Amino acid sequence: MKLFLLIPYPVKESPSQRFRFEQYFPLLTTAGITYRYQSFWDIRAWRILYKKGHAVQKVMGFVRGVLRRMFAPFLILSYDMVFIHREALPVGPPVLEWFIARVLRKKIIYDFDDAIWLPNTSDANSIAARIKWHSKVAAICRWSYKVSCGNAYLADYARQFTPHVVINPTTIDTDHLHNPTLYPPQPPRTVTTIGWTGSHSTLKYLDDIVPVLQTLEARHGNSIEFVVIADKAPTLALKHFRFVPWRKEQEAQDLLQIDIGIMPLTDDIWAKGKCGFKALQYMALEIPAVVAPVGVNTEIVDPGENGFLCSTPPEWLDALEVLIKHKDRRRRMGEKGREKILRAYSVRSNASTVLGLFTKYN
Repeated sequence: MKLFLLIPYPVKESPSQRFRFEQYFPLLTTAGITYRYQSFWDIRAWRILYKKGHAVQKVMGFVRGVLRRMFAPFLILSYDMVFIHREALPVGPPVLEWFIARVLRKKIIYDFDDAIWLPNTSDANSIAARIKWHSKVAAICRWSYKVSCGNAYLADYARQFTPHVVINPTTIDTDHLHNPTLYPPQPPRTVTTIGWTGSHSTLKYLDDIVPVLQTLEARHGNSIEFVVIADKAPTLALKHFRFVPWRKEQEAQDLLQIDIGIMPLTDDIWAKGKCGFKALQYMALEIPAVVAPVGVNTEIVDPGENGFLCSTPPEWLDALEVLIKHKDRRRRMGEKGREKILRAYSVRSNASTVLGLFTKYN
């Protein structure tokens, strides 16, 4: 089996790619699958892609990506299957996908982990919103041999266009990365740390939780703090707030500074497509998760056992109060959370699903 991967970003850079398929590369090799990948954006473009400005550099990076994709069909000729993550080109109609499926007659494995058929472009790239071709997701699903979706909500969308849909959850490497036994024990802390991790595009979800955190500050004073681990520092009206710049090499170790992990979300159609990655990270590291009951979060978190599902400010306040006051309960819930990830959302538990994408139907 020879597999060609068309991916948006350079390898080892994008969390979406790293936790959806890059961490399975050794598994593919062991199974006798040889692979080659081509990213649309190169590392120079990636480093400025989601920053404001840099218009000339972004255009240059886009042109380089288009040129790479123009040569992709010649490379793909000798491969059995083509894996496409999200889209072959970031704008315009699915011309390359059509060519691969209809002219080259290659089997496409199409993978996505967000509701990418919906407009959701950041302010930093508002121009791109006008030239995105969101409707192409349906067409690519129709042309694909199999469609790999991160959760049931995404799978339900894909099944409108093809029956060949596999729910392939985003997973965690619980052996080599999100494994608390790999890292030095955390020194004793005199404060309880509530934490959040994410990218600049999801910082907006913190706005609704700030009043709850302010109430906790008023009640507990210096005995609590709020930590944000991200690629951009937010502006939060909190007295006990600390920003930790996200670092790939330190991501798991930085998360271990957190006693309670939170994941607020708005209950909308875009958020329903999210794959609960923050909750998975917290729980894999034995950190109890307090999350909004949106989308797949309701499947990941078992309320009262390994975390809490909270919709309203009073629910958020009550759940965080319980975990702040009861250290032993935090520990027990954290242990239960890791057990859940090992059982249902780990690389090891999901290996057969991933390998099954590249086998024929019975």
